[in-house]
Order: sequence, then C-alpha cells, then structure tokens
Amino acid sequence: MARSISTKIVLFLGLVVLTGCQQFGSNPTGPDLEILQKSAQYDKIDGIFVNRKRHITHNIEDDISFWDDPLGRITPNYLFNSNQTSPNGLMPEDRTADMKSFIESSRTIKFIWLGHSSILLSIDGKTVLIDPVFSDNASPFSFMIDRFQPPVLDITDLPRVDYIVISHDHYDHLDMDTIKYFANKDVIFILPLGVGSHLRYWGVPTSRLVELDWWGEIKIEGLSFIATPAQHFSGRLGLISTNETLWASWVIKSPTDSIYYSGDSGYDTHYKTIGERFGPFDLVFMDSGQYNERWRTMHNMPEEMIKGFTELGGRYLVPVHWGMFNLSLHNWYDPANEATVRAKQQQIQLITPRLGELITLENPPLFDEWWKEVK
Repeated sequence: MARSISTKIVLFLGLVVLTGCQQFGSNPTGPDLEILQKSAQYDKIDGIFVNRKRHITHNIEDDISFWDDPLGRITPNYLFNSNQTSPNGLMPEDRTADMKSFIESSRTIKFIWLGHSSILLSIDGKTVLIDPVFSDNASPFSFMIDRFQPPVLDITDLPRVDYIVISHDHYDHLDMDTIKYFANKDVIFILPLGVGSHLRYWGVPTSRLVELDWWGEIKIEGLSFIATPAQHFSGRLGLISTNETLWASWVIKSPTDSIYYSGDSGYDTHYKTIGERFGPFDLVFMDSGQYNERWRTMHNMPEEMIKGFTELGGRYLVPVHWGMFNLSLHNWYDPANEATVRAKQQQIQLITPRLGELITLENPPLFDEWWKEVK
C-alpha cells in the first residue's frame, strides 16, 4: 500500500513538472488515431499497441521495484551497484572518415557507428540515418542520462541525408533536437505507426513522413524499407501514456545488399520469421546492450542476440544499443565483451567499430576490442 501511494505521488509530481514540455511530443489523436486503430497490432479496448505476447511487459515494474528488497534479490540496482556503468576516460574515436568516399556506395554497404543505436549508413549511393541522437542527453532533462562524450561527427558535418529511419519513440532513439535540425531539409522520415505525430508536433511537414505498420513496405529510389516486428514498448512519459505509438525493427534492401536493424527488442519468434521472409542479411545491427535478466522481454540477453542473429541468417553482426548512454546496470563494456566471446565460439563474423570509423563490407575489421584501451 505504501509503495502504491509513493508511486502515485511520484507520478503526480512528474506530471506537474512535465506539463507543457515540448520534448514529450504529441501522441496520435483524431484522424491519425483512426488510422492506427486499423492495425492488427492495436488493441482497441485498451487503446494501445501490443506485442505478439500481449501482456509480456505488464509485470516488469513489479519485478524490478527497488522497494521490494533494496539490498536483497534485485542487487545490483541503481542505488547499490558496483559495476562500472560508464567509461573512466574517453572512448577512442576515428575522425579520418572521408565523406566523399562514404557516399560512394554503388552496389555495396558502408556505415559509421555514432554510438548507442545511431548509425550513418550508405547503401547504393543513398545516405540513411538510423535512430540519430546528437543531443547531450537521452532524456527530456539536461541533468539526466548524459552522453559519455560528444558526438564523433557534428550534425552540421554530415553528408546530405536522404532518409531517416526511427525504430520507436524513446529518447535514446528519437531525439527532438536532431529531428528539428532536419525538419526543413529535404529528408524523408520513415517511421512506425503513430511516431509521425511527434514529428508533426516538432514542425516536420506531413508530406515528408512515411509511417508503416509491421510488414509494411515502401519502395523508393531503388531501396526497400520494410517495418518488421520487435518485442518492446513505447512512450515518452515513462510509465504514463505508454504504447500509444508502434515500435519496429527494420529491413533495408537495395538490388544487391540487405540490412537488418533490430531497434530495441527482446528475443521472440520474430527473428526467425523475418529471416525466413527477407533473409539472409549482409549486415545485422542487433540490440546487445542495456539488458538485464528481469528486462529480457524488452532487450536481448547476450545469448539471445547471437541466437536471433543466427535465425535471421546474418553474415556480419554489429552489436548496437551500447557505448554512449548508461541506461542499465551492467558494466558499460559488457555488451561488447559478451558479443566477442560468443561470436568467436560460434565463428560469427563480428564487427565492433570504433566511434566514427568508416566500415565497408568489402574489407571490414573484425574483433577490434578497442574498449579494452579505455582506462
């Protein structure tokens, strides 16, 4: 009972603070909401999007509640945690990327990892930004969830961007300031259902928004963008107003190459289904960080990342969702270590790029354990 009252007080105070904050965007209403309600993923009774296992995330709050046992079964937690959740020094960067060379990608794939899940991609001569976050924080407030270090590329130094792909509306994937920078530029935003409401609220014209349901596809300028399932949740107000927009993974295909980006996802049957329908993939960017046994419905555990990659039929594996923000309880370098050990055991071709490093699939560097250089 006391915990319930405390939770309500916190939520109330949070609402008071958050009222009118532009960072929270705007959930779908009116005609936009009517479109969402036609989705097979939308529960009209509860008014929310759901996973294949409809209630799989409902008990997460109880499982991880600090007040259940601060020093007992849930150690480590955010107040009692001996893990090194952020690097003691700067992570190594590669600032030698030639942008002219980067955009020359006819019949191949090139990419630059910007940290966490932000990826600058060049495929068949087109430039795609995936879940770009250039702000100092992955939160609505300047005092929460700081970057480990500034972006390796300044947003003004990017090559011309043709498409921006967003997986879901959490702050570490959908960054308001980054979106506003591109709001008046000639960029097409490709989004899961409902996420366009946030972008319209921030000034992006509807004419440049493409919103897709799971298994929906748009073919444009020789590329195919396919929204595929993920097992996660959405919402920019914490536990308030969740799942009013859809979350997704993405398949991107050119006539010669194919990419899979998992977004945020726990392991489920969707990896195998996507692999059967659209695989094999030349390159797989896989959710590998911010995991916890109690949160495995939302994020892959290390062994599940490998299993999902195998089911997708991937050629090269790139672990993402780590290396820029502290959102979990494990050592900041654990995702890379875990991926490296398992990839070597199973003879998987793993790419662990340095921040800013230009990777081309003709000659990718494998098993670069650069995080061990950080003191």
